[in-house]
Amino acid sequence: MQLVTSRAHEGVRQAIAAVLHGASRQPCRVHFLRNALALVPKVAQPLVAVTIRTVFVQPTPEVARVQWRQLAEGFPSRFPGVAALLDEAEDDVLTYLAFPATPWRQIWSTNPLERLHKEVKWRTNAVGIFPTTAAINLLVGTLLAEPHDEWAVGRRSFSTESVALLRPLEEPPRALAAD
Repeated sequence: MQLVTSRAHEGVRQAIAAVLHGASRQPCRVHFLRNALALVPKVAQPLVAVTIRTVFVQPTPEVARVQWRQLAEGFPSRFPGVAALLDEAEDDVLTYLAFPATPWRQIWSTNPLERLHKEVKWRTNAVGIFPTTAAINLLVGTLLAEPHDEWAVGRRSFSTESVALLRPLEEPPRALAAD
């Protein structure tokens, strides 16, 4: 595991550090943007949102970092809270830039996972009371298997080639231990 995209909750940070040694962590950019917009008046939110999103469309890490710094230095007079947040979160939010550009679209947000959580919640709430633990395991397992199969066959989130780019050349593929 090289990167975890998650909410910026301190407990999640500690768990990642304890269990996934050496993995980088970055906040979901959607949640980061929501946090930033909460610091500005409602009327200014569209402008601030569009301005911050300009960082994420930059073609190279260098240009994205320059754009980020320009925003952080340009906001203090009008939106000091956003400027402070940009200064504080720069390394975290821009973690994805250390990876090849091909999978950026897939790694900078937790939205696909949140959609899956919402579907599980909706289906389990619709059933209400489950007669056995096996019944809930069957329903949730089926719900989780469906998107897995869909992504594995039809709409791969990561192609074999893009995953190969993420693995350093000197690191041999990990084999499963045989018992």
